[in-house]
Amino acid sequence: MARQGIFAVRDVRSLITETSEEGTQLKKAVSATQLTAMGVGAIIGTGIFVVIGEGSAIAGPAVVVSFVLAAVACAFSALSYAELASSIPVSGSAYTYTYATLGELVAWIIGWDLILEYGVSVAAIAVGWGGNLNAFLDAAFGFALPDAIAAAPEDGGVVNLPAVFIVLAITLLLVRGVTESVRVNLVMVVIKLAVLVFFIAIAFVNFSTDNFTPFAPSGVDGITSAAAIIFFAYIGFDAVSTGSEEARNPSRDLPWAILGSLVICTIFYVLTVTGAIGIATPAQMSESDAPLAAALDQGAGLNWAAAVLALGAVVAITSVVLVIFYGQTRIFFAMCRDGLLPRRLATVNQRYGTPARLTIGLGILIAILAALVPLGTIVELVNIGTLFAFVLVNIGVIVLRRTRPDMPRPYRVPWSPLLPLLGVAFAVYLMLDLPLDTWLRFAGWLAAGLLIYFLYGYRHSRLRTANAASVTSPSTRSGPPSPSASTSTDPGAPSQSAGDAVPGAPSPSAGDAGPGAPSPSAGDDAPPRADRPEPGDGPRP
Repeated sequence: MARQGIFAVRDVRSLITETSEEGTQLKKAVSATQLTAMGVGAIIGTGIFVVIGEGSAIAGPAVVVSFVLAAVACAFSALSYAELASSIPVSGSAYTYTYATLGELVAWIIGWDLILEYGVSVAAIAVGWGGNLNAFLDAAFGFALPDAIAAAPEDGGVVNLPAVFIVLAITLLLVRGVTESVRVNLVMVVIKLAVLVFFIAIAFVNFSTDNFTPFAPSGVDGITSAAAIIFFAYIGFDAVSTGSEEARNPSRDLPWAILGSLVICTIFYVLTVTGAIGIATPAQMSESDAPLAAALDQGAGLNWAAAVLALGAVVAITSVVLVIFYGQTRIFFAMCRDGLLPRRLATVNQRYGTPARLTIGLGILIAILAALVPLGTIVELVNIGTLFAFVLVNIGVIVLRRTRPDMPRPYRVPWSPLLPLLGVAFAVYLMLDLPLDTWLRFAGWLAAGLLIYFLYGYRHSRLRTANAASVTSPSTRSGPPSPSASTSTDPGAPSQSAGDAVPGAPSPSAGDAGPGAPSPSAGDDAPPRADRPEPGDGPRP
């Protein structure tokens, strides 16, 4: 028996059918290559340019192993995302998957969580973009924007104009169309991978094994602790699943894009960290805010390389802002289309094929957040929100295997439920390591979300209003409709047989109504009966 109330589950077939509705239909214009580039664009950001220094300070040269371990931990969740994205090609990512498996209330919780996660993430990354822009201008041209207009309020600034600029620019690009957005992202991904190739090539030309001993000065504990930090440098592959509805061939392309982007980034990460340790000691990198630039300066004598890497960081962050913001708009869009948020916001602009009104509104809010609001105290909500989504997606795979074993699955997680359970275990382990303040802020945000759900979302849910409509529909009432009600407006007219109510059904009296037809009950000059339509007036079979 189907669950009702706040734990009602959406049928997968209806979710897919609704993607073709007029007014809320997105364009299917994204290829497999562009989907993969979205994953790479979301994953490779400032993490690789900064986290190497943090990880090497903890694990030493064994940070190479930490990168591999973090990638394996992410892979368990990536496999679950791949199965659900190929089976339920609908915008919304973890929100939609949870709606189809664990019910409406849990779906609302994760959707509300993802709205915060993606919004804060975009704002924080935009602030970082401004800082890296200043670093590039200083390294390349010897000047920088004043802190008053280029720094976050928590760092002594007044308003962060570069952050506002990049958010609004990305907003306009996303409004313009998904085709243009993924093309721009593909170009940026090629540029930042080229910068990493440049670093790897220089590093391996000057490579030395001296810095690899001792390999693991802090032992296994150092390796795992560094992996917990590096794990967050891989986050972003989940944003690919938000593009399910706009993929040309989602059942085939999405698993390849999700898993492929993770593999590509792992290869680049491992090569980059190996090359960095080959030309600089862990201590040299950990002491610098730009460890890759420090490695090239001290290990290869290329002090001018800082400008190249700073440019790579600016481009890398731009693509992250683009893909993460795109993901937020699609999750918000899915929640609006389901009625949990105002449905009018899910209207797709007919010219551009994007939810333009929704995108502009979110862009303005995020620009204000990036310009004026101190983000240091809430940015850790991004981590707990992502991990919470990983937990629910892995559980969703297990649940859907039991409730819908016959559902088509173009891609299946191998060794289920073992691998999804491992994905849950890794995510929970990292969540428990987060500070108590983060948990309290997370609980406060979810409490506010529950209040909105019960005041608005519960009453306007598309699933609930559709069920209510089916209950009150005449077609669901017991007994046939009254023949007289449907065929006569004259209270004094004689009753009509049930057969006459069926269009095209043979009837002795129905045929008498034809012009010139003999009638056993009336003469040839009798006028037509008032309660019977003339031939041609009624419906035809």
